[in-house]
Amino acid sequence: MQEKVLMKGNEAIAEAAILAGCRHYFGYPITPQTEVAAYMAKKMPKIGGVFLQAESEIAAINMVYGVASTGKRAMTSSSSPGIALKCEGISYLAGADLPALIVNVQRGGPGLGGIQPSQSDYFLATRGPGHGDFHVIVLAPASVQEMADMTQLGFGLADKYRTPVMLLADGTMGQMMEPVVLPEPQEIAVEKPWAACGTKMEREHNIVNSLYLSPSELERTNLERFERYAQIERDEVRWEEYCMEDAEICIVSCGITARISRNAIVEARKRGIKVGMLRPITLWPFPKAALAAAAEKVKSFISVELNMGQMKEDVELAIRCKRPVHLCSRVGGMIPSPEEILAKIEEVAKEGGC
Repeated sequence: MQEKVLMKGNEAIAEAAILAGCRHYFGYPITPQTEVAAYMAKKMPKIGGVFLQAESEIAAINMVYGVASTGKRAMTSSSSPGIALKCEGISYLAGADLPALIVNVQRGGPGLGGIQPSQSDYFLATRGPGHGDFHVIVLAPASVQEMADMTQLGFGLADKYRTPVMLLADGTMGQMMEPVVLPEPQEIAVEKPWAACGTKMEREHNIVNSLYLSPSELERTNLERFERYAQIERDEVRWEEYCMEDAEICIVSCGITARISRNAIVEARKRGIKVGMLRPITLWPFPKAALAAAAEKVKSFISVELNMGQMKEDVELAIRCKRPVHLCSRVGGMIPSPEEILAKIEEVAKEGGC
């Protein structure tokens, strides 16, 4: 059994990426994810990898594109304003069907906002971070252990479906320290059949491209890509349920707010309120079927998040507005206390007769 090590969330991401076979990291420092880049700067040269602090976030994502096109595992990390700058490059990665891991440790916004935690990039991540018709798989860790585990999972899903994957954490997850069991090292195939890495005159040339001048060809590639998206929605939806067996109120939350919500749920149940939680682990694909099933049993939902109610809209869509969905949120870098969430639970229980 592996020993646990005490690590900061950002450092756990970096070490897990190395163990996943990533040897190419391109980024630019921005709080609260700078430790990812700092860790990579220290470790990559020692293992024959490449760390490059690009001149900008735009340059960094295009360097990821270049390495990903050769079939090697590549990664970048940033925080909210930096991810916004990377969006064109993420769209190019999706358009060229290239796997890559993009880490977003969110801070407050819009604009430069503040350096404190936020979950306000939910729409950016789940609606397709860039122009055009596309999705990225979005993973939402709620512990430092999951920061490590989902980094390795993200690389695997990216390769399996030839798509960018975004690890969407809030600033608290990046900065907090917890014991972690690091993932096992992965053995990675040297060459992928689609990669542009030299033919040695032994096969046809592979071309990595997102430009299609023929409308019919572009339509065909988009339709094929959405067939893969449909497979992802069938096979890769992840969520966790807590105290949902007899729940009359369902909290929906991810990241740090899900952890705080657990404490509020424990106290609410001591007071006789039947409340549980459904925590989305994949934000895209969203656990729509699980929420729809929950709507058959509970009387109401509470979306707890660090924004003005972005995930709340997906909850309402998933349940087709069959039950009321309330919002408990803080913004600007503020984090709700267990007492605030408990007060919301009691308010909803009183209104709904729970």
